Amino acid sequence: MVARRMVNHAIQTHWPSARGMTMVGLGYCTPYLGLFREDAERSLAFMPARQGVIHWPTARPSKAALVEDDRLPLADAAVDRVLIVHGLEVSNDVQALLGEVWRVLAAGGRVLAVVPNRRGLWAQRDTTPFGQGRPYSSSQLTELMRESSFTPVAWSQALWVPPVGKSLILGSAGAWERLGSALSLPFAGVHLVEATKQVYKPAPIRRERAIQIFKPALRPSPAVRQAHRDGDG
Repeated sequence: MVARRMVNHAIQTHWPSARGMTMVGLGYCTPYLGLFREDAERSLAFMPARQGVIHWPTARPSKAALVEDDRLPLADAAVDRVLIVHGLEVSNDVQALLGEVWRVLAAGGRVLAVVPNRRGLWAQRDTTPFGQGRPYSSSQLTELMRESSFTPVAWSQALWVPPVGKSLILGSAGAWERLGSALSLPFAGVHLVEATKQVYKPAPIRRERAIQIFKPALRPSPAVRQAHRDGDG
């Protein structure tokens, strides 16, 4: 509950509203999609097959689906925003996942990824929500986004509170977050990277084929040309 509250606050800092937009949550995003369910034109929760799927929202018709994260059941340029939580760190093919995100995002669309920080305490303990899969550094995330034709535009961090199940620590989570953010402490639990879709992917460099240059043949001597005109062999 503490992690959910802190991460929700960080997400809202990036995206205060999704009014009139089509939004997709990829991974295990249902604790966070509720922020946008009321004002978004449409919101969907896509959960990878290896994680399983739950009914969401609980008391309404389901908007959740079990998917292959490298084959999303959406048309090209169909959504405005994609929120990824518990997705990149557990994916078997991160490039394929982000390639699908690129495909389904409209021009100018944005993706916001919440990813465990490899230097954070939350990634070091298996019992935390962000203790599974592969954590990332900020430089690794930047390179990953750029390789997938996204341009990072905003960064933030969350979960400076230690993952200790004591009421005194958890009760002061807000103070931990304010202190960690103000001092830019390096041990935050998660990175949040917001990126825009590059509409034009860089074209792959093609190796030019070698062109064979033919030199002109030597011209016959005047005596040989005269012999041909006179009919001599």
